[in-house]
Order: sequence, then C-alpha cells, then structure tokens
Amino acid sequence: MKICFLLHNAYGIGGTITTTFNLAGALAERHDVEIVSVLRHREHPNLTPDPRVRLRALVDLRKEADHPLHQRPARIFPAAEYRHHQYSELTDQRIGEHLTDLGADVVIGTRPGLNVHIARQAPRHVLRVGQEHLTLDNHSPRLRTALRRAYRHLDVITTVTEADAAAYRRTMWLPGVHVEALPNSVPDPVLPPADGTGKVVVAAGRLVRVKRYDLLIEAFAPVAAAHPDWQLRIYGKGEEQPALRELIERLGLWNNVFLMGAATPMEAEWVKASIGAAASDFEPFGMTIVEAMRCGLPVVSTDCPYGPGEIIQDGTDGLLVPVGDRDALAAALLRLVGDDELRRRMGTAARENAHRFAPAPVVAQVERIIDQALTARATGRRDAPAASRTGSPLTGRIHAARDTAHAAAAGALRAIRKGRR
Repeated sequence: MKICFLLHNAYGIGGTITTTFNLAGALAERHDVEIVSVLRHREHPNLTPDPRVRLRALVDLRKEADHPLHQRPARIFPAAEYRHHQYSELTDQRIGEHLTDLGADVVIGTRPGLNVHIARQAPRHVLRVGQEHLTLDNHSPRLRTALRRAYRHLDVITTVTEADAAAYRRTMWLPGVHVEALPNSVPDPVLPPADGTGKVVVAAGRLVRVKRYDLLIEAFAPVAAAHPDWQLRIYGKGEEQPALRELIERLGLWNNVFLMGAATPMEAEWVKASIGAAASDFEPFGMTIVEAMRCGLPVVSTDCPYGPGEIIQDGTDGLLVPVGDRDALAAALLRLVGDDELRRRMGTAARENAHRFAPAPVVAQVERIIDQALTARATGRRDAPAASRTGSPLTGRIHAARDTAHAAAAGALRAIRKGRR
C-alpha cells in the first residue's frame, strides 16, 4: 500500500513532526511511505527520517520566499487556521498539483488546514485521512465552521485522545466519517531503562507559557530545600527561556535547576533521571510523558486537558495533580523523591503500561482503520461504526449554529476595529 503524509514543515522541530516521522518509519516496515513537506527552510531536517521513507518538499523557502504567488494570501488553506500567514497562493497551487497527481492509496493530513486541502482536492479514489494533533475545543468557532464544511468529504478523522474524538462525534456531526482516537507512538527504546537511582527530575518541550515551566521550577524549590542533591533538568528552547533563567536566579536554584537546551533524541537524557515531570495548563496529548514512561520513569503531571489523564494511571505509573497547583506539584515530587521503592515500582509500571504507545500496536491500529475504511468504500457503505456515532443531527446543528454566530460576531468586531484605524 502507498501512503502519503502531508506535513507543514518536516524540516523544523515539534511534536507533530516527531510523531509523523515515528509513524511513517513504523509503517515503512510493510508499506511504501512518503512524507511531503509543504515548506522547506533548510538543507536537512532536524530529525532524521527512516531511510525507507521518502521525503520531499513543495515550496523551498530558501529559493522561493520572494515568489510573486507567495506574496498573496492562501485561498484554500483556511484563514482561521493558526498557520495561515505562512501559506499563500503558491502553496495552494503546489498542494493542489501534488494532490491531483497523487499516486498513493492513502493520503494523511497532519493539521486542520492541510486536512481541508485533502478534503477538497484529493482524488475521490484515494482514502482521505485527517489527523488532529491539537483539539477541537482549541480551535476558534470560525475555524470549526470551516472544518465542518470540509471534513464531511474525509473518510477518517483521527484524534490523539478519546476525549477529543468524543468531542468530534458529539458536536461536528459528520455522517459517514469514521472518527477514532489514535495515540502518538514512540519508538522502542534502545538504551537500558532508568534504574531509579539518578537524583534527577527531567522535563522536556518547548519553553512556552502553556507548558508552565515557571510553575515546575517554583514547585521544585521545596524539593531542592529538602533534598539539595537532587536536580531538575529542563530540555527545550523557546520564548520563555529568559524569564525562566531569571526565575531560577531569583529563587537561588542555580545549583539545582538547569535549562539544558534542546536535545534530540531525548532517550539518553530520560534514562539518566528517575522522575519525569510536566506542568502544562493544556496538553493535546503529551508526547514527552510517553517518552519518559517508555524509558522507565514515573511521571508527575498536571491533570490538564486532554492527554495526561489518558496516559498516566494515577498512583500506579505516575501522579496527577490539579492544573496550576504549585503546592500539589511540589508534594507529588517530594513523595517520589523521598521514597526509593515507590519510585522504582512506579517506574517499572510506567515502562509496562506505556507499551501501548509502541510502534507495533499503533501501526496495527492504523492498518485496521485503513482496512475498515477501504472495505466500507468498496461495499458502498460509508456509515461509521456504531462506536463513532455518539452525536446526533440536532446536537450537531446546535453546535454549528453556535459556532456560526460566534464567528459572525468576531468578524463584525474585527471589521469595527479595522474601521477605527
């Protein structure tokens, strides 16, 4: 089977890129797989794709950033999508040409705007799959309205959590479109797992406000006071780095808390630690949580929407605390730091329980979803399985009307503000 992934920019760094490379490499064991990157800004990708996976780009910004068509806004890529400012008539044209000449059996989009392209432009004989790596609730009413119109032409929508799949089924009302939760996968570790003796807590991800590394640093202060031989290492880069460095200095934690910069791959850093940590206000999935668990670390995390609560079994392979609760986060860290046996027991459970995110079970689920969708198409039956039909036309219409009203109000407000300039 020939499978094509359509990705925003395969040459950057991010969770969607990582999980796409992971899944593509795992599928390449038995299938012909290609990743098509809409944009390219450097010679080589930051991540190395599996050698069996072909990688190519549609628009090379090193040569075409000044192309006349790239100066005009995109018409097909939805204006309400977060990345719209990076798209143009040139990307519309190149994506359209690629999809028209697509020689694949399955095409998989990896963000809402690209899913819209696939829904509107992919040939009808190709199985059209839209992946959602954020959440429906995270999208604006204006974007949800655009997705409602386009997504009815997809065959499958996958979300990274069951909670988000339920939201799509309940509020979008897309008859005939199969909606299913498909978790991100993490490659099988190649290093021996953490043994629970390293006096290190590790967190990783983009240094942005929503990840709340400030909360984690503040919560680590009482840990450092009670156990001065323990360290917190934060891996990643981003806009919050100067503020976080200042916070470390202000709290006097320069001997205990370290901003380590980006590290790829992270496996060698996870196994040096004994605890993983995440303090996000919002987490569509939680790739770093799974990475830590697969390396044998129990994870202390905020129980934020949507991912952590579906990954961590509280009290078994990690600990969940309320969002934004510094004291609860500190108490959970102290509990694991101070109990060697509990830490090791939870680490073993974490490694075992996180196996469900290994490539093999995730690929098996992908193949099942594709086979079911192809069978449904071959038999002329596009009705979704019963598990996907938890919504109703009335509920869908109510949510659609509500989003349309909110989008119209927001549009009117933008027009008023524009007129005042």
